[in-house]
Amino acid sequence: MKRIGFLSFGHWNPHPQSAVRTASDVLLQSVELAVAAEELGADGAYFRVHHFAQQLASPFPLLAAAGARTSRIELGTGVIDMRYENPLYMAEDAGAADLLAGGRLQLGISRGSPEQVVEGYRHFGHDPLEGESDADMARRHTARFLELLEGEGFAQPSPRPMFPNPPGLLRVEPHSEGLRDRIWWGAGTRATAQWTAAQGMNLMSSTLLTEDTGVPFHQLQAEQIQVFRDAWREAGWQREPRVSVSRSIFPLVSAEDHAYFGADRASSDQVGMIDGTVARFGKSYAGEPDDLVRQLAEDEAIAAADTLLLTIPNMLGVDYNAHVLESILTHVSPALGWRD
Repeated sequence: MKRIGFLSFGHWNPHPQSAVRTASDVLLQSVELAVAAEELGADGAYFRVHHFAQQLASPFPLLAAAGARTSRIELGTGVIDMRYENPLYMAEDAGAADLLAGGRLQLGISRGSPEQVVEGYRHFGHDPLEGESDADMARRHTARFLELLEGEGFAQPSPRPMFPNPPGLLRVEPHSEGLRDRIWWGAGTRATAQWTAAQGMNLMSSTLLTEDTGVPFHQLQAEQIQVFRDAWREAGWQREPRVSVSRSIFPLVSAEDHAYFGADRASSDQVGMIDGTVARFGKSYAGEPDDLVRQLAEDEAIAAADTLLLTIPNMLGVDYNAHVLESILTHVSPALGWRD
């Protein structure tokens, strides 16, 4: 069975036509949509993280709140920009949120996307070391974060502590057992997918790849997934890895659907530039359910992944996005054999 969840970029805008006008709106509606997705039978609620923008930024309060309101659905990120993160503080926040959610966190992390401000991570107190790029710094933060999630003690206890300590070196608390296996890396290339496998992280691949070989997006992404799986086997990890891909999919089953997304029926792959690098962007899928089933059956990357994240237009509100999820789960997923 393929796991199906949503991925929200968490936009908010005070425009009168927006259903999400404030930061409070987007946080509260994100929790409500997670609840609705669980009731509909979806498997995951994932949230994008962007700093210095009118979007979701600090994921752990949101994940903890969604965890308190749900009981089954996976709760994740796609992705946390590791240039901005203090690994120790992040390990504490992640451990606490995962315990509150009963071990349901699936954390996507990465080097991050183009920023809203110039070198925004410096405002958070993080500077690359001499000779180190910002991407190198993100991987250094990641390595430390993964070490902390192993739960091994490393800090020398005080000889005069406020409270009694257990014997030996101390670790960051609270520690959530198993969270280390639920960390994903957002990889934009085949080489990064190979590196991801070597680190023992799951693979998260989005609707763009920061390379282009001239083949359709879904084929290049399927190749990336195969590179990851091959590298995972070579690394000798004992568990089975997970792989997710993101897609924009809109069944046209109502007049409202046609008004919003009817024009996307003509969508196609795009090649452009991102951060000075050639990138291939995947198309959106929009159409009547039968047509969607035919198109999606040819998507090699979706077939290769165990998890599909549906990127949603969150500013259209909870009710409409719940309708989109229900349409996919009802009219598209069964015909493709994604769900039992």
